[in-house]
Parts: sequence; structure tokens; C-alpha cells
Amino acid sequence: MKSYQITEWSHELFQLQVNSEGLYIDATMGNGHDTLFLCELAGESGKVLAFDVQEKAIMCTTKLLKEHNVENRAKLYLDSHENMDEYAEAGSVDGIYFNFGYLPGGDHNLATKADTSVKAIEKGLELLKKGGVMALCIYSGGDTGFEEKNRILEYLKKLNSRKYVVIVNSYYNRENNPPIPAFIVKKG
Repeated sequence: MKSYQITEWSHELFQLQVNSEGLYIDATMGNGHDTLFLCELAGESGKVLAFDVQEKAIMCTTKLLKEHNVENRAKLYLDSHENMDEYAEAGSVDGIYFNFGYLPGGDHNLATKADTSVKAIEKGLELLKKGGVMALCIYSGGDTGFEEKNRILEYLKKLNSRKYVVIVNSYYNRENNPPIPAFIVKKG
């Protein structure tokens, strides 16, 4: 049996729901692994918009995408995920991917925050096409604290069930505040 990390498992579930060769958003670019995944999913005719507030994220992602010859499929923005609605039209995005927390290997003081993350999720839901999916990898504990996790989960719980299907998973037998993978599907 394959041993899954949260992002691998989340990628597989995300890929089952979205159309390939579409428009995708990596709301939290980080080191570029999710951006690369989305670029591969986008294929030659799709597009990826990726966001981060750190220059280091842009540099790491640019390098990774060039190594895999997919840099022409993505536009990288040095901007907060809460501004993604300035770069895409409502109802135009097939899938959005969030990986909350801080940049691995980066400054832990520059982590995603509850207020901007909830705003970004809200704006992202407007950008999604009907049938589109949003994946959220929610980290807590240690440097990132619990406020963001709690606020995101509370927000998800209040989403209109007539408009969205929300699935929140847990690593039930893991200690030390494991990440929480969650998915939102915008009903058609």
C-alpha cells in the first residue's frame, strides 16, 4: 500500500474532481510544488495563477517550473492570496489549491493569517466555476497556532449547503496536530 503525505493524497482527490487543461490557482505558492502539480494538470492549453507574498517563494517556484519545462503555463504573482480576484473573473476557475502555514525553509513569522485566509477562501469561491473544487491543507500548532485553523473550519461549517459540498478530513490516529485536508465543491 502506498504511504501518502497530505499533499500527495490531496492532489489525487483534487485531480479526480477538476477538469484537466483548465484555469487553476495556487493561492499559497510556497516552494512551488503545488504550482508544479497544477501546471502538469493544466497541460499545454491550461493556465495557473500562483500567489505568495515572499520573493523567496517566487524564486523557488520559478526554478522548479523551469526544471520541469512548464514555466510558460504559470503566472507568478508577488501578492496576497486575498487579492486573487484581481487576476481572474468570477466563475472562470476550475480549481484552487491552498496550503496554509508558512514557507518551508522560510521565515516562520511570515505565515498565513486567519483574516486574510478566510477572505481569500471567500473570494476564491466566487472565482470557482460551478463544479469547481477548492482544496485546503490546514496546518496548526507550533509556529502557526490554532487561530487560523479554527477560523477556517468555522467558516467552512457555515457555508450554504445548497451551494457547496464541504468535506473535512482528519488524520485520526496521528499526534501533534496533523494537518487537516478539506475540500469544497461548488455545486452546479
